[in-house]
This record gives sequence, structure tokens and C-alpha cells, in this order.
Amino acid sequence: MNTENNYPIKKVNIICAKGAIEDVYATLVMGNGAVMEGIETNIFFTFFGLDAIVKTRMNKLHTAVVGNSALRLPGGLRMPTLLGIIPGMESFISWMMMREMEKLDIPPVGEFMDLITAGGGKIYACKLAMDMFKFKPEDLCEHVSGVLTIGEFYAHAGGEGSQIIFT
Repeated sequence: MNTENNYPIKKVNIICAKGAIEDVYATLVMGNGAVMEGIETNIFFTFFGLDAIVKTRMNKLHTAVVGNSALRLPGGLRMPTLLGIIPGMESFISWMMMREMEKLDIPPVGEFMDLITAGGGKIYACKLAMDMFKFKPEDLCEHVSGVLTIGEFYAHAGGEGSQIIFT
């Protein structure tokens, strides 16, 4: 894959700091796309993005409804943010989002991570966030290659043709 000025992207490093469905899936779609293009791929989950790799949370992601002015219901209808305060609305919208993704044959989080790691991609957890939220390595799914400090992540991210993307 080449850019217009013929500098090939050799490595993509994606940082996911949010745990909402739309943020985690943006990360996974970009990571999987990079792997499929033969680009070396590292994904670093930090802060609330850790929910995507914590075994007890990865299949319980929600979409943000309050304060999300761009929220659209399946079919394109924009949802007023005020409706987000209705009890159960976040769960309902999250269920709808997952149902629509299922219709499009978008894999669940764990399956996406299977694809990424099977293609050679690496998934990492942030040590600072792990310490802050009191997670232990055994809390993480089997796809995680390691727990890194940000400095260690940057060491993995270096090299000619390397890109860092923050989602």
C-alpha cells in the first residue's frame, strides 16, 4: 500500500482509549484492515479502551448515548441526546447497534481479535491504566501479547514508514 508520494506504510500503531462500541470497533476495523494489507500492526488499549480486552467486559460494550450529538439509529435517523436519559436507552441502543453489525457480518470483539492476531497483529494493554483500574494480566483475554508502559509501546511503534493512530 502506497501513499501518493510513494512512501509505503510499513507499520500501523493504533491507540484505543475509549470503551464504547463505536470506538472499539473503529480500532478493530482499522487494525484488521492493516493486517489484511500486510502492514505490521500493533494495537494499544489504554484507559476505558481496556474494556475491549478484559475478559469480563469485552462482550458487554455499550454505545454512548448522552452527549453523543452524532448518534444515529440504524436507518440513519438522528437520535436527540435528551432521549439518552431514559432508563434502559443505552442498553437498547447498544443492542440495536450490535444487531445491525451482526446483519453486516461484522464479527464480535473476540473474533475480530482472533483475525488480527492470526494475521500477525499484536495487541497490548497499557500498564498505567491496568494499575489505575486494578486489573491483573489474568483479567485480560488470550489475545493480549503483553502489558506495556507507553515508552515500551513507542519502542514497538518506531521505524521508517510507521504511523500512530489515536482512536
